[in-house]
Amino acid sequence: MGWCDDPRSKNYNKLVKLPSNYKSEKLFKKDNTYDIILVLNYNFNPIVKGKGSAIFIHVARKGYKNTMGCIAISKRDLKNLIKKISNRTTVNIS
Repeated sequence: MGWCDDPRSKNYNKLVKLPSNYKSEKLFKKDNTYDIILVLNYNFNPIVKGKGSAIFIHVARKGYKNTMGCIAISKRDLKNLIKKISNRTTVNIS
């Protein structure tokens, strides 16, 4: 599976099957950072091509190295967060 981040595609900012004819981020990482992914509701309603895609909350790399625009926290903290959120939870990024 992947996440399409190619604005030329009709599947821009959506989950897609790989391989794809368009640029997509593979949702499998050997470093296990995508073991758990929460997809934030960014640029979905409506999807505006070129506005950006795929803001996830996912497992942090060792040493909390930078992400490519996502939010990364420890796997333990992510599991605890999942227990506390619902469809109505709002994530504010500032």
